[in-house]
Amino acid sequence: MSEHMKLKAELDFLTAIERGEVVTQMTLKQRIGVSVGLINALLKRAVGKGYVKVRRAPYKRYAYYLTPQGFSEKSRLVAAYLESSIDFLRQARAQYADIFETSLRQGKGCFALAGAGELAEIAILSTLGQDVKNLIILDPVTERSDVSGVRVVRDLGGHDVDAIVMTDATNPQDSFEHLRRTYPDVSILWPALLRITPDRDELIRAHDEGRAA
Repeated sequence: MSEHMKLKAELDFLTAIERGEVVTQMTLKQRIGVSVGLINALLKRAVGKGYVKVRRAPYKRYAYYLTPQGFSEKSRLVAAYLESSIDFLRQARAQYADIFETSLRQGKGCFALAGAGELAEIAILSTLGQDVKNLIILDPVTERSDVSGVRVVRDLGGHDVDAIVMTDATNPQDSFEHLRRTYPDVSILWPALLRITPDRDELIRAHDEGRAA
């Protein structure tokens, strides 16, 4: 996860709990759009830093409260996120533009963006002025029917694409692995900012074999 996305996750987390509502971690997961594991990590860090206090509620639920230090940290994160957003937008747009320019030179013109979030909007912007023949968004879970006028589909059945371009910022590595298994004959491309490791399974296997030796 990029530093920009970490900032956003921390800011969204503090904003989600600032009113002291009784919520479950699953509720926070749905509000923020990140994994329960990340919610646990954010909560542990926030409590350890003194930003959040926790009170147990019935039915295995908890009430989370921001401390004065927590509200100060939220204000700091707002400023940091806004500054980061400008740099992130420039970086992301340049990297996606490079992906499309390179692909078009290779004769690829039909693309599916994998993920209907913020990065998809940036990727769409990066196609302006380029000779992209067809563009769709692949996202099996979103409720959106389009992003910036680009149609969202649940799968690639009936859609002929030259490449899938990763735009899932929530869990890019797992999404990449899933797409590679699901569409083994389609090229998958991604910007460097997503930090995807294409040979992750091989690295893990080599590590496990090294430990067993």
